[in-house]
Amino acid sequence: MKTPTLPPTPHSPKTYAGPSAADVLAQRKQFMNPGIFLYYKNPLMLVEGKMQYVWDETGKRYLDGLGGIVTVSVGHCHPHVVAAANRQNELYQHSTTIYLHPNVGAFAEKLAAKMPGDLKACYFVNSGSEANDLAMLMARASTGNYDMIALRNAYHGGNASGMGVTAHSTWKYNVPHSFGVHHALAPYPYRGVYGYDVADAGKKYANDVKEVIDFATPGKVAGFIAESIQGVGGFVEFPPGYLKQTYEYVRAAGGVCIADEVQTGFGRTGTHFWGFETQDVIPDIVTMAKGIGNGCPLAAVVTTHKIAASLQGKIHFNTFGGNPVVSAMGKAVLEVIEQENLQANSLKLGNYILAGLNKLKEKHQIIGDVRGKGLMLGIEMVKDRVTKAPASAECAAVLEHARDLGLLIGKGGLWGQTIRFAPPMCITQADADFLLEVLDAAFGKLQA
Repeated sequence: MKTPTLPPTPHSPKTYAGPSAADVLAQRKQFMNPGIFLYYKNPLMLVEGKMQYVWDETGKRYLDGLGGIVTVSVGHCHPHVVAAANRQNELYQHSTTIYLHPNVGAFAEKLAAKMPGDLKACYFVNSGSEANDLAMLMARASTGNYDMIALRNAYHGGNASGMGVTAHSTWKYNVPHSFGVHHALAPYPYRGVYGYDVADAGKKYANDVKEVIDFATPGKVAGFIAESIQGVGGFVEFPPGYLKQTYEYVRAAGGVCIADEVQTGFGRTGTHFWGFETQDVIPDIVTMAKGIGNGCPLAAVVTTHKIAASLQGKIHFNTFGGNPVVSAMGKAVLEVIEQENLQANSLKLGNYILAGLNKLKEKHQIIGDVRGKGLMLGIEMVKDRVTKAPASAECAAVLEHARDLGLLIGKGGLWGQTIRFAPPMCITQADADFLLEVLDAAFGKLQA
């Protein structure tokens, strides 16, 4: 098999003249928190990015197949987004929410226009963790209830309250915010009790939420929070009907339904602009981050005006949320998605790659499951397709070999057994072919 070759690009990176990767790593070890983890045995240092490609300090180019962990939605340093940021940076950078500024209002109006139903009240914050924290505050304030229901295999943030609803022990400490949080079965067709071949699997998984309400809570809940497709959990796609039935149970118990769109939003799933729309539901609160600002520190909570009014009882403001610069960037991202038809591109190339991955599954026995929507695709690796024993070490080896060949991908799942592919939505078919060639070579190297 010939070595896969990256498609050509017109961009010429600048010659890097800064400190070496070894020096930066040593500096990081001395002055930064050691709890921050790194990918790869030999940590990668990236110094430049343009659209779907990034370069390390040696000038080597990579296809960014993880989009900065599903953060770069329209492309690294997209000229339209960069221009919007530069114009605002030169004029006025900071304005808290206690003052008016036209950028935040214009962005809120454009974002609200993308939301279905009565989801029209926007609140801007700085990260997905902060957005989920605020969503849970709204749920409790608006309902008068306290208990929250989340899912096993879920991830909702790195702050205390986010860890409280996160179900991965790898990602959480013993935080008090776990009090009052109940975790229901993950609707995980590949590994769960109801597989792909089970009729009404979505409703069957939802029945576990009903049992949690009946037996583990006071019978009343503040809310239910779930990613529309589980991200860190390994891009797990829920069976049809799951969220619709679950939302009915939660609302009947006095709760509100929160959709965590931090990784699934902004057209990435291809068929819809929001991941929850693939389940034919409208949440009461939606949280979003990462791709909303194409890499800038921006996140949002969008809800109904009725629920939003629950915050009027106290003084509430945000120092940096929705500042003029990030608001200009967020609005520019929405414009790029529309102007460059990136949702359609996600659908077209996502289907193309998914078909290619299923062919690789036929060829390589270590692939147990292929799943996802649009440009949010997971490849679960197993040592044996019958026992489904997680192939964690092998998954890590595929990531390393892919890097050597010029492809950056991610991993997820409870055991680190699932490859995650979520690139900037501007990738081309040539990039898709390169991805499939690299993965074929990486899986083949495992067998060799």
